[in-house]
Amino acid sequence: MAAPYPLPESNPSALGFAERPLDHLDALIRAHVAEGRYAGAQIALARHGKLALCRTYGDARTEGGTVPAGDDTLFLLFSQTKVLTSAAVWTLVEDGRLSFMDRVADHLPAFAARGKGEITLHQVMTHQGGFPGGDVSQATWTDHARMRAEVCDFSLDWSPGSRLQYHPRAAHLVQAMVVEAVTGQDYRDVIRERVIAPLGLGDDIFVGVPEAQQARCADTYAPEPRDNSAAFRAAGLPSGGGYATARGMAAFYQMLGNGGRLGGVRLFSPRLIAYVARNHTGEAPDVQMTNIPMHRGLGPHVRGESDRIRGLGTIGAPVTFGHGGVGSSYSWADPSSGVSFSYLTNFVSPDPWHSARLDRVSNLVHAAID
Repeated sequence: MAAPYPLPESNPSALGFAERPLDHLDALIRAHVAEGRYAGAQIALARHGKLALCRTYGDARTEGGTVPAGDDTLFLLFSQTKVLTSAAVWTLVEDGRLSFMDRVADHLPAFAARGKGEITLHQVMTHQGGFPGGDVSQATWTDHARMRAEVCDFSLDWSPGSRLQYHPRAAHLVQAMVVEAVTGQDYRDVIRERVIAPLGLGDDIFVGVPEAQQARCADTYAPEPRDNSAAFRAAGLPSGGGYATARGMAAFYQMLGNGGRLGGVRLFSPRLIAYVARNHTGEAPDVQMTNIPMHRGLGPHVRGESDRIRGLGTIGAPVTFGHGGVGSSYSWADPSSGVSFSYLTNFVSPDPWHSARLDRVSNLVHAAID
């Protein structure tokens, strides 16, 4: 049985939030739902180890009968999953079983094929590995030996380290296979046992949703059909297959923003968090992200001081860091204020509307911070 949710509840005013921007945020999300922008959403806001608010809007499912969303509804994280997968790698670094400067082929010898022998874990984690187009077949969802073989057979698109380009699936498939090679365990079990469960978030975050919990999952919608199957939910793909509640992600980012500690649990050292949550790519433009300098860390990315940024809010403090999910969501922490925030929806919205609404949503939270 999972531990109780770890953040005690408070209220925004008691935690130093101005009410007016949060009222505007609530009205904005209600308007989005009323306009049909997405069927359902969740937000959660926390500060200094306490939950300031958790709100749910609209419906989890609209096809085959409407099902209202609730605070326990699990939303697809898409690429927010990446930080959870990278966190499993961090645990192995702190155990001395990995180094960020290791070559991937040191742990996956077959990965050296096709000119990939010198690629480091650091390059992979900062999206500089050179194989952004890599992916695996659906057959690998239940056959991780095949997943490992397909990952090791990835081909280079450009010379490793020569440019910054977001690897939508490939980078975290590699990380997952390194985790399995080092531990001898399924990467989903490693994420759960070493990252999620110690924080008391076993009922709120899943990378691989067990059958008994799948009824809690919101369906995901988009202009094109999305996979809402039991097989996809159970697969827990390391790049984009996690499910969570907003309160779960707000708690996870409370831990990150607090230097690796949540309540009485010290999951990571402050120095590890400082390292993975700093800008490792400078002002290099990310080709995949319309040449925005994404300030990549080793899992999350950082606000920094560029004019353009994605998802974290234009007016956010430079140290704010987090990650988003394609067309749907963002979660982040601001260590300078002790604030963490998660915004989840169940529709994949295209740009430019998607990025514009993310900026408004995050800016309203930043504006509420006193």
